[in-house]
Amino acid sequence: MKIVVRGTNWIGDSVMSVPALRALRQLFPNDEITLHTRSWAEGIFRDADFIDRILTYDRPESSLAEVVGQARVLREEKFDVAIMFPNSFASALTARLAGIPRRFGFSKEGRRIVLTDPVSIPQWKAQKHEAFYYFELVKVVENSLLGTDRAAKLEMTIELPVSDARKEEARNFLSRKGIDFSNPIIALGPGSTNSMAKRWPFERFAEVADRLTREANASIVLLGGPDDVDVAATLADAMDALPLDLTAKTSLADAAAILSVCDLMISNDMGLAHLAPAVGTKTLVIFGPTDPVTTRPFSDLAEVLRVDVECSPCMLRECPIDHRCMEWITSLQVFEAALVKLKSNDRNVTIAAGDLSGS
Repeated sequence: MKIVVRGTNWIGDSVMSVPALRALRQLFPNDEITLHTRSWAEGIFRDADFIDRILTYDRPESSLAEVVGQARVLREEKFDVAIMFPNSFASALTARLAGIPRRFGFSKEGRRIVLTDPVSIPQWKAQKHEAFYYFELVKVVENSLLGTDRAAKLEMTIELPVSDARKEEARNFLSRKGIDFSNPIIALGPGSTNSMAKRWPFERFAEVADRLTREANASIVLLGGPDDVDVAATLADAMDALPLDLTAKTSLADAAAILSVCDLMISNDMGLAHLAPAVGTKTLVIFGPTDPVTTRPFSDLAEVLRVDVECSPCMLRECPIDHRCMEWITSLQVFEAALVKLKSNDRNVTIAAGDLSGS
C-alpha cells in the first residue's frame, strides 16, 4: 500500500505525533509511508527513519487554492490510504478530492461526510497527553486494515534522529561563533508564538543565564522563530554576558541539530521545548497557563517547572490578573534545576552557594 499521513500544523504537535508515526512504521513495515506536511516541518523529520519520504507544500493565501492544489498533487501519487492528524475540514476534503480510497481522521469540523473511516473523539481527550490522541488514530487504522491490535503493546517514543554529519556541522558552526565545547552549552527559548501568557519574565531568564555563565562557565545560545526576535533581543540586552543570539537566524533543521549538541535547554512552553528532548537534549520547560498533562514534552529528558495556583491551567493567551502562574516561579528554582540537569550530564560543574538577589 501507499499510505500518506497529513502532518500537523505546529512544531510541538509535529513532535507529539512521532510516536504514532513510529507505530505506523512498525505495523506496516513493507508499505510506503509518506508524510504530507508544511515545508518548515521537513527540518524536524529530515533524518527520520520511520517514514519513506516527505511531501512538502507551502501554504498559499487562499485556503481553497491549497485544497485544490494539494488534492491534485495527491491524486497524481495514487495513494491507497490517507491518515489525517489535523482536525481541519480542509485536510479531509483534500484527501477526498484526491480520490484516496480509505480516509481516516477524527470526526470533527463536520468532516464525517468526506471521511470513509471517521473516528470518534476519545472520551479521555482532555485527560491524556496529545501523543495518545494521534496514536489512537493509528490504532484504528491498524484494526481496520489489518484486523489486529498490536499497537497497544508498542513503545511510545518521540525520539528524532539527527545524523552524525548534521551534529558535526552544528558543532563546527557554534565553534566558529566562539562557543567553547569544553564547557556546558545551554540553549534558551524565551519566546512563545501567539501567547504572551506563556512567557516567563525575560529578567528571570537573564538572571539564570548570567549565573550559569558566571558560575558554571556555560555558553548561552538563544533560539526561536521570527515571533521571538524582540523578546530575545530584550533578554540579551538584560544579560551581563553576551549570549549567542540565533533567534530566527537558523532553519528548523539547523535548530534541531544545534539543540542536539547542547547540554541543556531552558524554555517556555514552545515548539522547541518539544524538539529539544526529541533530539536527545535534557530540557527544563516552564509551564504556566497551559496544561502539562496534555501538552508537556513527551519525554523523560524533559522536566516541567510550574507552581500550583488556583487559576492554572487557564489556557488564556493574555493573563487578566497578575500572571502569578509564571511570576511565582523563581530564578533560584530554575537555576537549581539547571544545575541538577548539568551534573547529570557528568559535567564537572562547581557552583558557589547563594541566592539570586532574593528572586
